[in-house]
Formats: sequence, C-alpha cells, structure tokens
Amino acid sequence: MKDFPEFILASRSPRRAALLTEAGYRFQVVPPPLAEPPDVPTAAPGPLAEALAYFKARSVQADRADRIVLGADTVVAYRGNIFGKARDADDARRMLATIAGTRHAVITGLAVLVPARGGEPHRLLAADTTAVVMKPLTEAELDAYVASGEWRDKAGAYAIQETADAFVERLEGSFTNVVGLPMELLERLFERARRLAET
Repeated sequence: MKDFPEFILASRSPRRAALLTEAGYRFQVVPPPLAEPPDVPTAAPGPLAEALAYFKARSVQADRADRIVLGADTVVAYRGNIFGKARDADDARRMLATIAGTRHAVITGLAVLVPARGGEPHRLLAADTTAVVMKPLTEAELDAYVASGEWRDKAGAYAIQETADAFVERLEGSFTNVVGLPMELLERLFERARRLAET
C-alpha cells in the first residue's frame, strides 16, 4: 500500500477508482452532490478543468473537514471548442465527428484539499494535458460506437481504455491522463499534500 493517508475520492468514475486501487492508495469514494453542468462554460481548458475538480472536491469536503479530498475533471479541447460529457447519443456523435481525424487535447484538472488548523483547507490545483491523434472515422464506425453506449460519462464521448483505443493513432503525454487521472501529476500533488498535512 502507498505510504499516504487514506483520503476521499470525490468522483463517480470507476476508471479513476481503478487507477488509484492499482497504484496501492487507500481511499473512500464519495460522489460529489454537485450535478455537472450540461454545457461546459467558456474558459481556458486547463483552468476550467481545475475549477470543476475543485468544486467537486469542495462539495464533498464541506462535510468532512478533517479528511484529505481529491477531485478530478476531464475535458477535451479542439480549435477553441471544449467538450465535456455528451448529453445524449446525438451529442456524442457530434463530438466524435468533430474530433475524428484530428490532433486534440485531453485535459484533466486535479484538486487536492488538505485540512488546515482553524481555517479553510489548503487547496492544491493542477492540470495535465495529453495530445491525442485520432484517425478519421467512417460513418459506419461512428454509428457503431455511438450505438455501443461506451460514450456515456466520457469527456469527448470516448474512452481510450475501451474499444475506442482502436481510433487513436498516437498519444503525446500521459496515458492515465486520457483515462481521467494523471497519476504522474497526482504523485507530485500528493507529495505536497503530505508535507502540508504534517504541518
């Protein structure tokens, strides 16, 4: 097991929980009570992902002020457009048709809240970006993927750890970032969190 205090994961994502379990962390899952906005606000993708991660973590930490809380949020960015989770099958098809055959960015924001004596929690925010080169998709491939339902609850309407990996030609950056939790960045944030927790 990792030598890090047990913490709360403020996320409904089974993929994030699996990555943390595989890495040997001890944690409890508490889904955030906040509903994700149906439309992604207009903002730079990195700060936006960090802000969404923070609001998730803060909504959980409000009732658990003595615990370290981790929040995360992933968005996809391409030519000024930012894609979160698809609302429905038509929205998923639109997203995939837009990013198919492109080099686009997958950005995951992290927020780690660390209890502080007599005040607001320490707030550690960061984001990681991975460039994804996706091959062009035929109408039949788009139809089949949307019909599979794998797009549900996925930023940009695809999941690289499932059958959509066949659509990806190349990654430039962290693979786990595209899955939804950049483990390399998280290790660095947790090292800072450990020092704060000991003060």
